[in-house]
Amino acid sequence: MSEHRENWSFHEPGIMNIPPLTTEQQLHSEEITRLIEQEISQSGGAIPFDRYMELALYAPGLGYYQNAGYKIGAAGDFVTAPEVSAYFSRCLARQCAQVLTQLEQGSILEFGAGSGVMAADILIELEAMGCLPEQYLILDLSAYLQHRQRQTLEQRVPHLLERVSWLGQLPETGFQGVVLGNELLDAMPVHMFKKTAGGVLEQYVVEHEGAFASQWRAASPALRSAVEEIERRYGVLDEGYTSEINLRLKPWMRQLQGVLQQGLLLLIDYGYPGPAYYHPQRHMGTLICHYQHRAHADPLILTGLQDITASVDFSAVARAGADAGLELAGYTTQANFLLGCGLDQLLGQLDPEHHDEYIDILQGVKQITLPSEMGERFQAIALARHLPVPLMGFDFRDLRSRL
Repeated sequence: MSEHRENWSFHEPGIMNIPPLTTEQQLHSEEITRLIEQEISQSGGAIPFDRYMELALYAPGLGYYQNAGYKIGAAGDFVTAPEVSAYFSRCLARQCAQVLTQLEQGSILEFGAGSGVMAADILIELEAMGCLPEQYLILDLSAYLQHRQRQTLEQRVPHLLERVSWLGQLPETGFQGVVLGNELLDAMPVHMFKKTAGGVLEQYVVEHEGAFASQWRAASPALRSAVEEIERRYGVLDEGYTSEINLRLKPWMRQLQGVLQQGLLLLIDYGYPGPAYYHPQRHMGTLICHYQHRAHADPLILTGLQDITASVDFSAVARAGADAGLELAGYTTQANFLLGCGLDQLLGQLDPEHHDEYIDILQGVKQITLPSEMGERFQAIALARHLPVPLMGFDFRDLRSRL
């Protein structure tokens, strides 16, 4: 498609009230910017947005999740449920225990373990239940985060460290156990599309006058086909409708299916069922960026320094799992899942006489369960293979009919 001015979008750093960058941050962002500019040049002047997102987040040593910046917690860019409350991980441990007891030799594989807090809390709970996994595997490509996870586990569960191993790729076939992904899929690169009178356009990233800019071009056949499938399922999209699609989900799910011999894939993330995701009122998509607890919608600034995420289409996750040969074993909100795993029973063990501790714990639990916080915005989906037992996390309220 010809490069008309109306198909360009320019991004200025001043659109958001951000703190001044340190010299180190500035140099880092300039380095990854040069890397992306080089790929743009080698690709004929533009790269698809999903490739830009992949480089900005995962370029070796430079991407947001690959560098040594502090990302999680009050001093970082965002917080996750395991950081807010240990009761999140304790409930996950109970779901893991239910599965592990069905297997002769069951392990846990966690994708992107962050600070290592969730792994530590899960191991502590499973040890108390007498249901430790054979192994606790962590797949994380960031050397910095691996180091941080090891430090956390050495401090919290040094006697269990021998059960923990770090991987740079999926394990060999024959894995039995539980695969965990908390806030994993939202950071998977997505393709951006726009519906126009002339057809479907795809967002590309170009370099213009020393900054990144977006440019809309004719969509690839794969993206155009995916948008047509959305319209067949949920109705024709209005002209100007802009959103995103994760085209990497299906091949990723096929890879997992090839590894998982028996057990459970449990994913918890923020998102919607397909009909809500591509609702006419959600006409600007869901892409959002996080930098020092500031949320905004411009992924083309602060390159390598900010998180870039998109909400998860859980209907697409369910279909990808089914296409790969996995069974949809449950879908519900995070709050329902935690209650199904016995959150109320765990809270019933608290002693209100320990007032300060009691209040602190309840405040954290409120944040991960209230509808106005993480309770409904985050969803849990379970995909199983050769696992006949009903899952406790979805007993409280199973919402699979919404998918």
